[in-house]
Amino acid sequence: MSLSVALPAAGPDPSTSPSTGTSPAPTPSVPSLEEAQQRATEAAGWFQENWTTWLAVGLRIVLIVAVALVLRMLVRRAITRLIDRMNRNTSATEGGTLGGLLVNAERRRQRSQAIGSVLRSVASFVILGTAFLMVLGAFQINLAPLLASAGVAGVAIGFGARNLVTDFLSGVFMILEDQYGVGDTIDAGVATGEVIEVGLRVTKLRGDNGEIWYVRNGEIKRIGNASQGWATAGVNVNVRPEEDLDRVRSVLTEVAERITKEEPWSEILWGPVEVLGLDDVLLDSMVIRVTARTMPGKAVDVERELRWRMKRALDAAGIRMIGVPEQVTEEPAADPAAGMAAPSAFASSSSPQSVAASPIPPKAL
Repeated sequence: MSLSVALPAAGPDPSTSPSTGTSPAPTPSVPSLEEAQQRATEAAGWFQENWTTWLAVGLRIVLIVAVALVLRMLVRRAITRLIDRMNRNTSATEGGTLGGLLVNAERRRQRSQAIGSVLRSVASFVILGTAFLMVLGAFQINLAPLLASAGVAGVAIGFGARNLVTDFLSGVFMILEDQYGVGDTIDAGVATGEVIEVGLRVTKLRGDNGEIWYVRNGEIKRIGNASQGWATAGVNVNVRPEEDLDRVRSVLTEVAERITKEEPWSEILWGPVEVLGLDDVLLDSMVIRVTARTMPGKAVDVERELRWRMKRALDAAGIRMIGVPEQVTEEPAADPAAGMAAPSAFASSSSPQSVAASPIPPKAL
């Protein structure tokens, strides 16, 4: 029994092109009205289900940013008012005579500005950093890996920049504690001079010869400030041992009383000029010590003025200080031939004395 399958007759395929024989590009299917309606319904349902969540997240982010900005503005304004109040208190203190001597307005102003800048920067960093983390938390972002990475990075940066951190912290505490300011003469151990700029990392000093020293705040281990409180001017008066001590004291006391009543020394001197007495006794001199408490930075000027006045007063009183050459009266020059001896008779070989003293020649045999 045989099976036969009837095959369709070969003929041109309606899906092929009669000219090229290749199949044409498929035509895009156009969605029907029912499919478009279904998709719109699904989008509306998804939006209806999630719009409250997105709205809540957006409102939370806006609220966080608004509160952070308002809080930052209030904190910065409070710090500015605090700095202005410090400046006003400084101006009020300068009203008195002693206050005007003790308070340096420019130094206090620069110190208050530096403190205000540091406080404002710290406040902005803390507030804005906290707001940024809260915004990330509103987006359901896990902050634990981020904080851990920031902690590791902070430790690495801290090890690498430990000198910078040390300089910064030392500068902050120096400003807060008012250890020195612009215009002060300090001894920082590594350099000595007048402070011309105080920074959070570097302090600039001008030396005695005009050179400028850049000293890192972290390298300053000790500070000797010669411009705070008061200074002491000390002068040593050296007189001859045979001088009358009571008379010398009287002359020096008169000079001390006179300088304290004259301008501008009456404002520079913060106490009476004291003649302490005999400080040392040597074989060729006696040392009398004179001291005075002065305005900071004015001790050298007072010492020079005291030496000037005491030297003139002692000369007027006939008291000679050690180191001044004695006055010698001039005498007529002596005759240079007066000390010469008379010529000897033996100087000439033909003189009778020389002939008599000459040896007798032997007789010829």
